[in-house]
Amino acid sequence: MAIADGREPGEEREALDLSDSATTLVEECRMVLPGIQAIFGFQLIAVFNQRFGELDMPERYVHLAAMCLVALAAALVMTPAAVHRHYGGREVTDTFIHLSTLLLLAGMVPLAMGLALDFYLIARLATGARPAAALFAASLFAMFVFWWMVFPRWRSLHARVGRKYRVRHA
Repeated sequence: MAIADGREPGEEREALDLSDSATTLVEECRMVLPGIQAIFGFQLIAVFNQRFGELDMPERYVHLAAMCLVALAAALVMTPAAVHRHYGGREVTDTFIHLSTLLLLAGMVPLAMGLALDFYLIARLATGARPAAALFAASLFAMFVFWWMVFPRWRSLHARVGRKYRVRHA
């Protein structure tokens, strides 16, 4: 049975002060950003690969769209640092934590889309079949959405639904 705030009995929880929360948030951004940069680097050099020429013009535009999405993801993940520096970097507010969290999470959406689009191109080159490549890419995108967006909220959602059900039918 879950406690009112969604925790399981015996589960420890500790509130972070603003400074610790900001430090944790910046560390999370720092963990995501190198991966985004590496992906973007591979996307940049892909056009010089001999196999890139095997893509038709619409597929080349798909690669360009994927690059734009990954660049957007990098911009969103880097924005909290720019916002913090813009305000002098000497104080942290609830608004900063909330905005930065939204920016980090928002950055995961174009990252997932960009990765799925490039995965489509790789799968298309590997299989030669557009429908199979589209299925692989859609599956990858669904996996990202589940693990990055749904799964982190699953437990609290499950606890809330369980509470409502137990209260009504108790």
